[in-house]
Amino acid sequence: MIRLKSLPKIGALSINYFNYFTEIEETFIRRRAKNLFLSPLDWALMETWQERGIPLHIVIRAVEQVFDNFDKNPGPRTIKGLMFCREEVEAQYEEWLKAQAGKPTETSESALFNVVEIQDHLHGLAASLRLNKNPALAEDIERASVRLLEIAGNVNDNSEQLDLSLKDVETLLDEALLARSDKKVFDAIKKDTDKELRPYKSTMPAESYDATHRLMLLKRLREEENIPRLSLFYL
Repeated sequence: MIRLKSLPKIGALSINYFNYFTEIEETFIRRRAKNLFLSPLDWALMETWQERGIPLHIVIRAVEQVFDNFDKNPGPRTIKGLMFCREEVEAQYEEWLKAQAGKPTETSESALFNVVEIQDHLHGLAASLRLNKNPALAEDIERASVRLLEIAGNVNDNSEQLDLSLKDVETLLDEALLARSDKKVFDAIKKDTDKELRPYKSTMPAESYDATHRLMLLKRLREEENIPRLSLFYL
């Protein structure tokens, strides 16, 4: 994780972007008052919220509200995961969107990065990708590695554009994993993902379900092929 306060500034990108996952995780664990690890489903759900642009403060407030309500009226079941908070997050996000209608877009906060650290990170990612020996992925791996080195050679003060460029490379790799992974491995992972999400399919909007399913599937495929995440969030 980037340690924001210790690095010289090279651009503007909302600090909340980098704190998004850890802030939600810490809030959930604090309120649940038990040591636990969030599940792959929880992480996929957070990533879905982040990609949809649901503000961090909305998610935090919704999680707090769910626990406040539960503390007042405990049910027979405990709150075991973030999925329990999903409906409240969606409801508060809809209210927030209505309240934002007509308001000017907020400017992002300053973020701090170290250019050399980012360049070293990108070179490391390229080297890591080239350790993959799956011939079905070889062409896409090489394209991604070359592109990462190109990006490393042109790091500038536009950190948002930098992260978008990394996202484009990650999308290339994602599509390769979905299209060219070993069929038996892919089918087994898909079956596990279907099973884990089955209890929530009837209650989730189709778009949200599909996005969460895709993120969980890709997470397992990346783990299978040792493909690292590329966003600056993972630096």
